[in-house]
Amino acid sequence: MSAIAPRPEDTLIEIGPGLGALTHPLLAIMPFMHAVEIDRDLATRLRAAWPPERLDLHEADVLAFDFAKIPGRLRIVGNLPYNISTPLLFHLARYADRIVDCHFMLQKEVADRMTATAGEEAYGRLTVMLAHRFYVETLFDVPPEAFRPPPKVESAVVRMIPNPAPLSVTDADVFERVVAAGFGQRRKTMRNSLAGLADVGDFQAVGIDPARRAETLSLEEFVALANRIASA
Repeated sequence: MSAIAPRPEDTLIEIGPGLGALTHPLLAIMPFMHAVEIDRDLATRLRAAWPPERLDLHEADVLAFDFAKIPGRLRIVGNLPYNISTPLLFHLARYADRIVDCHFMLQKEVADRMTATAGEEAYGRLTVMLAHRFYVETLFDVPPEAFRPPPKVESAVVRMIPNPAPLSVTDADVFERVVAAGFGQRRKTMRNSLAGLADVGDFQAVGIDPARRAETLSLEEFVALANRIASA
């Protein structure tokens, strides 16, 4: 809770409150907050525990939830379901300009991918796409013994803060396609991965050796290549 440091004036949204393990201490501080929960039975229990003037519960699939409909600058928290954490992070990146920060507990493997640097094994599509919009840091690890029953994986708590001046991307769709294609088959060279998207001239124009693999390219190089392709 100290990592989140909620303030009564915050527009706070919890993702997947479940039985309220995080909701209880948050509402001990917050006069009002939002939550998104897809499970109907859990939603019924949450509504029985708190009236709508304390907890505005959105019974919805968070992967399709429109965070823009909640006014204000958003602080988002949650113990993310491991099976949807990656697509959810991609979804939230679309709302980076509306977000103050995010604090999530998720699988440590995902946290490692979020915070990796070029050349590391964990570095991939998720790393690059998040790095374009957020500063990401791991605050601490959470061992399986912290849960009952203990899961088979380790967890970690991460903080995401939007980058106030992200690198300029000419065409967001092209950027996403370039990053996805680059990491689609990691052992391929960029020349082969981007066949049909980029030619040798595109790589030469931005000073990237087409024989390199995606995991060696920095965020800046991905952006430069995508911008070249978009403007060609």
